[in-house]
Amino acid sequence: MLPLHGKIVAITGASGGIGEATARLLARRGAAVVLAARRGERIDAIARDMREEGGRAATCVVDVTKAEDLRRLVSRTVDRYGRIDVLVNNAGVAPISPLAALDTEGWSAMIDVNLRGMLNGVAAALPVFREQGSGHLVSIVSVAGLTVSPSMAVYAATKNAVRTVHEGLRTESTDGVVRTTAISPGYVRTDLADSMADPHIREQTRKNMDAMGIPPEAVARAVAFAIEQPDDVEIGEITVRPTVQA
Repeated sequence: MLPLHGKIVAITGASGGIGEATARLLARRGAAVVLAARRGERIDAIARDMREEGGRAATCVVDVTKAEDLRRLVSRTVDRYGRIDVLVNNAGVAPISPLAALDTEGWSAMIDVNLRGMLNGVAAALPVFREQGSGHLVSIVSVAGLTVSPSMAVYAATKNAVRTVHEGLRTESTDGVVRTTAISPGYVRTDLADSMADPHIREQTRKNMDAMGIPPEAVARAVAFAIEQPDDVEIGEITVRPTVQA
């Protein structure tokens, strides 16, 4: 039997990069996956491809900044599959810039998507996890929060806030009902740089991704590893970075 047979997993930000790679890998390992993102046509195409390969996949158009969208994602997952075992909070943006640039719109976007989006997921999934008697929250964080580099202050702050919420939820969930896993990738070859408004930072980030970035499947394997653990084992945090990244 496949290691994730019977697991029901919803994934935000599943229209590309880490989210898409995670959805495909989990489906190949037996999970039923609900792909969520703003780009409905894109996730529908990915889900069709996954079903053609024998996987179980559904979709839900979601803007993580809207609490009602996360509630709809959880509800649709439960309606279709009877439960939700894992919510993967993967949606994120990185319009990074030096603080002196005063890009307050970019700051708000990172707070709304990276932090508030994750909290909206917690608010939607936690009551269902409690009602079911089990559930697993997985969030894609970042090594940017471990060592703060120039231009990364607000982005790192949002990621560290997510890490803090995870630890708080863990300490409130020692009854064994809810598990939490925060996964911090380093450079990964994704389209995250597209959300960076500063052209010089965007170009440098793309160069770094091309030079040293690992494939998104590497992070997907870390997600699968955490989910595959028995119910009495919690993988609290995983760092996944290129071997050549400082």
